[in-house]
Amino acid sequence: MEANLAVRIAAHPTYQKLKSTRSTLGWWLAAAMMVVYYGFIVLVAYFKPLMSTRIGDGVTTWGMPIGLFVIVFTVVITAIYVRRANSEFDRLSEELNKAVMK
Repeated sequence: MEANLAVRIAAHPTYQKLKSTRSTLGWWLAAAMMVVYYGFIVLVAYFKPLMSTRIGDGVTTWGMPIGLFVIVFTVVITAIYVRRANSEFDRLSEELNKAVMK
């Protein structure tokens, strides 16, 4: 990549918006994942009686649905990022490409 093109891309307002929006979303989703994951670990470490309490008369404990929630949450936030990447971020990338490659 030529240096002039890299400078033009970095200085373009669309690139700044793309970089800012993508970074902000990434940090928020990472923080949410850390809260959920480490919250689960804290529950396992310090609240064993709660996590080992059976739900009803069966063998399933509260740890099972909470652990399943962590997995489902991971899939959901990944889907949120992919949806934004495939719509908004791709649109901004195309706008940037058209503007810079004139």
